[in-house]
Amino acid sequence: MLIDEITLLSAEAGCRRIVLLSAHCIDAGDHAGLAALFTPDGALHRPSGEPAQGRGAITAAYQARPPERLTRHLVVSTLVEVTAPDQASAVSRVLLWVGDDRDAPGPQGRPRRGAPLLGKFADRLRRQPDGSWLIERREASFELHG
Repeated sequence: MLIDEITLLSAEAGCRRIVLLSAHCIDAGDHAGLAALFTPDGALHRPSGEPAQGRGAITAAYQARPPERLTRHLVVSTLVEVTAPDQASAVSRVLLWVGDDRDAPGPQGRPRRGAPLLGKFADRLRRQPDGSWLIERREASFELHG
């Protein structure tokens, strides 16, 4: 595969952006926005739920979460590998904190519930005809807890 450097850098940046936007949508409670970052038949495998296939199922999976559940994802070390002009994979480490939206925020924010978790997003992404990137498949897993 021969891809010029500008195309490669643009692809890597586009893929990283989608990965970060997905965590932002989860934390903001924007379930439809999260689903829109997947291809129409995209698949999401969450560590604590049934696999969701398609945008409607992804939206429904997140709408089923308790509305008071508050999450904050810190996505780091995203490594993107462009495997073809329209295909890429990305692996990201994810630190997850969980809280409850019913807890009153104080000077240091809301209290966390439980210990932070270290997880991983393993994504397969596909470039769309308009040049944007979408997630085709995500395997989300936890690796460490404490």
